[in-house]
This record gives sequence, structure tokens and C-alpha cells, in this order.
Amino acid sequence: MEAGARPGAVLFACSLNSVRSPMAAGIARSLFPGKIYVRSAGVRRGSVDPFAVKVMEEVGIDIRQHRPHTFEDLEDMNFDLVVTLAPEAHHRALELTRYYAVDVEYWPTADPSATAGSREQILAAYRGVRDNLTRRIKERLGWEAAQTT
Repeated sequence: MEAGARPGAVLFACSLNSVRSPMAAGIARSLFPGKIYVRSAGVRRGSVDPFAVKVMEEVGIDIRQHRPHTFEDLEDMNFDLVVTLAPEAHHRALELTRYYAVDVEYWPTADPSATAGSREQILAAYRGVRDNLTRRIKERLGWEAAQTT
């Protein structure tokens, strides 16, 4: 993929495909409807996280229907860009894409499900991840440029 070019197909990956990668996929689909093919996967299959669903609903993005997938569930690795959000997902993505012409980027992203505290403290951690992912996705995928086309 040429430097600065918007990818046509993006995979977001994390550990369990239950918090970070579904949030990122939901954000990307919302920002680039019909312009970018977006999927998400995990190293292992988790279950949909209710806090992730809640904070995404706050910004008008519905991920309730998300069903966690693993890398092995994907039909192929024909993505232009794989964004990994956890170290183990990064290692797995590099292993699986070694024979493909695909860019793999690591965006270190804290797992908000590891947050302890009150409900509000936990939600604040999830909101922080959501907002950081939104910013990174807009920057990397050229959201501002997409608004003028």
C-alpha cells in the first residue's frame, strides 16, 4: 500500500475480540460507511463485553450484534492493513501475514476490562479507550480527507 493511501480493507485485532477490536471496528465502520471493508478478530474468542457495548452506544455506535471471531475464523488475510491492539495479537498477525503484502501496525491499547474500581471508574477507562481509538483511526485512515470526497 502506498504511503498515505487509505486502505480498502482493515482488520483490527486484540486478545479476545470482545472489547478493543470490536470497538475499533465499530468506530471505523461508523466513520467510513461503505468506503472501507472492516473486520475484527482475536487470538482467542471471548464474549461481548457489556461495558464496551455501553460506551459505544453513548456515541451512537451499536456493537451489540458483534460475535467474537478468532484469526482462524477469517476466510483469508486479504487486508491492506492489520491494526493490532495487544502484544499477543501483534505476534499472531505477523505470523499469519508473513506471506501476504499487508501492513501490520501495533497500536498499544490498554485493556479496560482489567480496570478495578467503581462502575464510573470502569466506564471512564472504556471511554478513554474508545476516544483514543477514535482519534487514532481518524488520523491513520484519513477521516478529514474522507469528509471532502
